[in-house]
Amino acid sequence: MRDLSEIVKAYDIRGVVDEQLDTDVVREIGAAFTRLVGGPAVVVGHDMRDSSPGLAAAFAEGVTGQGVDVISIGLASTDLLYFASGTLELPGAMFTASHNPARYNGIKLCRAGAAPVGQDSGLSEIQELVSHGVPEFLGAKGTVSERDMAADYASFLRSLVDLREVRPLKVVVDAGNGMAGHTVPTVFEGLPVELVPMYFELDGTFPNHEANPLDPANLVDLQAKVREVGADAGLAFDGDADRCFVVDENADPVAPSAITALVAVRELAKEPGGTVIHNLITSHAVPEIVAERGGKPVRTRVGHSFIKQTMAETGAIFGGEHSAHYYFRDFWKADSGMLAALHVLAALGGQAGPLSGLMAEYSRYAASGEINSTVDDQAGRMRAVAETYRERPEARIDELDGLTVELSDGSWFNLRPSNTEPLLRLNVEAPDAAAVAALRDEVLAVVRA
Repeated sequence: MRDLSEIVKAYDIRGVVDEQLDTDVVREIGAAFTRLVGGPAVVVGHDMRDSSPGLAAAFAEGVTGQGVDVISIGLASTDLLYFASGTLELPGAMFTASHNPARYNGIKLCRAGAAPVGQDSGLSEIQELVSHGVPEFLGAKGTVSERDMAADYASFLRSLVDLREVRPLKVVVDAGNGMAGHTVPTVFEGLPVELVPMYFELDGTFPNHEANPLDPANLVDLQAKVREVGADAGLAFDGDADRCFVVDENADPVAPSAITALVAVRELAKEPGGTVIHNLITSHAVPEIVAERGGKPVRTRVGHSFIKQTMAETGAIFGGEHSAHYYFRDFWKADSGMLAALHVLAALGGQAGPLSGLMAEYSRYAASGEINSTVDDQAGRMRAVAETYRERPEARIDELDGLTVELSDGSWFNLRPSNTEPLLRLNVEAPDAAAVAALRDEVLAVVRA
């Protein structure tokens, strides 16, 4: 019996290699996943971490041991794996730990058509199967074949966003030694883009900086290079290249909420009246702009499983999160940082002004970014904050995901507990920076009392 409770997360499987995640465990997970999803074959890809090829091979052994074939696409970004799953109509497995340090690895699983497999949509069943021992398959084993899908992936993305007529752009891309170093050259080939690459060498030890652009410290090199070469924009990808962060020509970061609004407007131009999903931490500018452009904004909880479920229920054309995950109906409702990046470049190159001017239209409010507080009693601190604001008649409170409080001056905040750490996460938005600071300090005084 194996206990996977430490490595099965809400949306994927992730752990320290050899301590929590080794070839024996992964082989059994491959067998259990195959029992869960069935089908003629499973498509498997992996990132550039040293442990990834061996773990992917062990997973393939588990799949073929159940009589099912494996199509290996080799080195891949997570959205390339989703493309393969969607195009081939096969379940898939991507070996990556995204932005986590080198000692980690993990598996992102999906059903045919890139449909997500999370805790409530298959991971718990896989955990149960492995814990009791996956039944042996007595028939013939499956086979493993290799298939390079990078060129098809690039062609498909370019078919969704046309950059052929845009003005020439100089763009710095920081791949962070992650998978964007593998995919960007293929996707950008033939586009009117002068590419200035940074850290394109695939290296799972991340020798230059963590491949986590959500941390401002990891954008410093990109910002310096944008200034140095006079670029029109800079792009930073995380380790498995499913998230993309943007800086403008001044090297100032562009908020993911503003990118969400920009892409939403572009998608609504193609399909007027469409539904756009946004999680509850995205800027209020997003639903405002969507509604102004004739679209229907729909608010969801944070997390890709909620976004994708709501997209399926509503037929939404696009969805965005504050964490720089962007979901496209035309990409099997899956997230693709690369596709979002192409939208930004198409919008920038389709007009004469700088990116800062273009994005000003989509940036209406000041925001705090995510502020973490370590607390001993998450529930107690949450209650204390809720009680503080329930005493105020002008406060509107909802608890869709954590605690969201909206005030009459247009300020609001969301306070959410972390699922994995003793933390409370605070996000504040207000009409200006002074109002953000005042509300932030007011809430933190209660949280950290």
